[in-house]
Amino acid sequence: MDRRRLLTLLAVGTAAALTGGSEAQGDPIDSGSAGGGPVQLPGVPSPTPRLLLPPPGGPKTPIGRGTITGLPGTGSSMALTVDDGASPEVVGAYIEFARRTGARFTFFVTAYYESWSIHRDALRPLVDSGQIQLGNHTWNHPDLTTLSASAVASQLDQAKTFLRNTFGVDGSPYYRPPYGRHNSTVDKVAADLGYTVPVMWYGSLSDSGVITEQYLIQCAQQYFNAQTIVIGHANHPAVTHCYDQMVDIIRERNLAMVTLNDVLAPPG
Repeated sequence: MDRRRLLTLLAVGTAAALTGGSEAQGDPIDSGSAGGGPVQLPGVPSPTPRLLLPPPGGPKTPIGRGTITGLPGTGSSMALTVDDGASPEVVGAYIEFARRTGARFTFFVTAYYESWSIHRDALRPLVDSGQIQLGNHTWNHPDLTTLSASAVASQLDQAKTFLRNTFGVDGSPYYRPPYGRHNSTVDKVAADLGYTVPVMWYGSLSDSGVITEQYLIQCAQQYFNAQTIVIGHANHPAVTHCYDQMVDIIRERNLAMVTLNDVLAPPG
């Protein structure tokens, strides 16, 4: 069985033996049930020695309508936001990373990608508990500034319906326009649908396309700082080999990974 197939199986958490087809041959995969140890994904730290700090307590910081690029106020929080979801393997690896370390993420979901349906059962408990927050990243990732107002509304509304039907949340009031491109017309249409806070970022892992693991870690070293919003992507496998090093940076800088809901009180 090749490594890519194995990563897929581990990310989905398959515990039953696979049958039929040359790609499905092999031994059952144990997902940590009685009688077997926990499965470890390549690059994913084990939980016991690597647990991350919990989100800070205390009151949340009120914010108004309008764009945010960082976490207001003082503190040691960092919001790692993960966009798209083109790769089921990477989405699954992020979920496993969250389970094993306590990492908290805001996923901006491009609802067209099948990753979110594939991993619905694994992701839903983390959404319900608040460890992972979901935001709206449109249906299939167009540049919203090139669309008519009705087309913008359709993109956001289709994603909203998917999120509500699949995960019981709609992501409001946070949305991330694809490519970071939005204008007053886009923001007005979004606000009419309940998305009053466009979420930009302070720094990026630069992994929307294919990059090296070394470059991704360089980006993490540059942008993993207190009170920042950092953007990553669940599209390509490099990040799945970097979780240990990402955790090292976060722990060395005494940062607490947070969702937006952990620390912000948005407009009613």
